[in-house]
Amino acid sequence: MLDQTIPGPIAWRGADLPDSAGRFTLSAEALTELGRLAADLAANPLPMEALHHSDFDLPACRAVMQAAKAEIEYGVGFAIIDRLPLDDLGEQARKVYWLLAGMVSRPVAQKWDGTMIYDVTDTGVPPGNGVRPDKTNVEQNFHNDNSYNMCPPDMVGLLCMRTAMQGGVSHIVSFASVHNHLRETAPDLLARLYQPFCFDRQREHAPDDVKYLWHSCFEAPEGRLLARMSRFQVKNGYPLAGVEIDRRGADALEALEDAMRAPGQALNFYFEPGQIQLVNNRLLGHRRTGFRDWPEPERKRLLVRLWLRDWGRPFYNG
Repeated sequence: MLDQTIPGPIAWRGADLPDSAGRFTLSAEALTELGRLAADLAANPLPMEALHHSDFDLPACRAVMQAAKAEIEYGVGFAIIDRLPLDDLGEQARKVYWLLAGMVSRPVAQKWDGTMIYDVTDTGVPPGNGVRPDKTNVEQNFHNDNSYNMCPPDMVGLLCMRTAMQGGVSHIVSFASVHNHLRETAPDLLARLYQPFCFDRQREHAPDDVKYLWHSCFEAPEGRLLARMSRFQVKNGYPLAGVEIDRRGADALEALEDAMRAPGQALNFYFEPGQIQLVNNRLLGHRRTGFRDWPEPERKRLLVRLWLRDWGRPFYNG
């Protein structure tokens, strides 16, 4: 357990961040490059997974994405890229997004079946075992992506294609700042977060594999805080394992949730079409509020997600 105040720009409170924090704008030069890129991709069809950014001359775009990568790894832990001209890019928007994100880190599988690019949209099915909350319109708790399985991504990318009719506000929170708060207010419960909890693996595994995973919410390899958090998956994990959560564990999760949702702790923003959000998945938690969608299928809220990780193999389990 880290028994010291975590310093640096990663230990932020949303209320204290300037409006410019983590914000990057695609320059006129970068947008010109993207126009040429879209034309090139349209004239030379190739599956998205076969595309690599090194095959294209995009110096202005590369400069923006490398600056964003530095902010994600050594700064506030997130970047919002403003923005892709979706109408101009048309059917090539997803491929352009894939190439830009690849300049930050390598895309990897997001499901056990090898799915590499994933649509976040409401399917009308309630959340539960085998149904990820991102396929519903219900309010989410703060979490890291794939915290419930073997190999969480280092970064999560989202491209906003369409927004909901009402709601769906994005929230991100610094685990370092929350850790500092709990160390001062509830050190005993903070210590419990360094001990294992049972996570539902969401059926993202081989048919004969175990359905749950035991892992701590916090760990500190080489003295650097890393987090795994999904209260929804922990809630489902214990019944799968046939055991009850201990009272101290339940209290620790409650204290963590309260700290993340405390006024001024999170950064809240409305994700707009064409914007790319990149988040350090082990240092920040994210969530969105519930939403009410448009009745027309072609207008329904749609985000396109990538998981990024440079170590291990690109398989779901690394």
